Amino acid sequence: MAALFTGKVLTGNRERDEVETERELGRALENKVLLLYFGSGQCPRCREFSPILKDFFVRLTDEFYVERASQLVLVYVSRDETEEQQSAFLRSMPKRWLAVPFGDAFKRELELRFAVSEVPAVVVLKPNGEVIVGNAVEEIRRMGPACFRNWQEAAELVDRNFLLAEDFDEWSRRSITDPIRRLKYKLDKKTEEKDKGRKKEGEESP
Repeated sequence: MAALFTGKVLTGNRERDEVETERELGRALENKVLLLYFGSGQCPRCREFSPILKDFFVRLTDEFYVERASQLVLVYVSRDETEEQQSAFLRSMPKRWLAVPFGDAFKRELELRFAVSEVPAVVVLKPNGEVIVGNAVEEIRRMGPACFRNWQEAAELVDRNFLLAEDFDEWSRRSITDPIRRLKYKLDKKTEEKDKGRKKEGEESP
């Protein structure tokens, strides 16, 4: 997913810290479903939808609601008229949101790439940048957090439950394919052991 943001910068919500694509951004987006939220704090439809999206995101990522945060990241792509308006809007949203900096021409690139003509719009992407849902606004309204399971399956995410405890320390430094290779190796090994067991039983039977 970081490839989508190559050479670009995102900012942390309510912080001046920039998230560099090469390392921090790569870790932030790796093995997650990405939501691109195109909106504006001044748009009446966005003002009505944004609290719904906020609740949706919080219920999937906040430890008050879930034991383990869902593999989900959101980037706000604003149509706000001023930087102050964008900042004011973001202050009312979850801290974990990221944002394209105000005035960055990359916002227009994203609008064109994902054919966003009206706001609010929520584009749902796989970790590799493929589109899962072109605009999930109505789906989020209708289904709430339940729709994340469908996206998770479509994205074929590596469930972190499969990772060994010691893997968590190294997770940020490893390739997305490493857990898949380890899991495949374990499955192949189990299959091989089963086959050996069946073969041995066949040899022992008269």
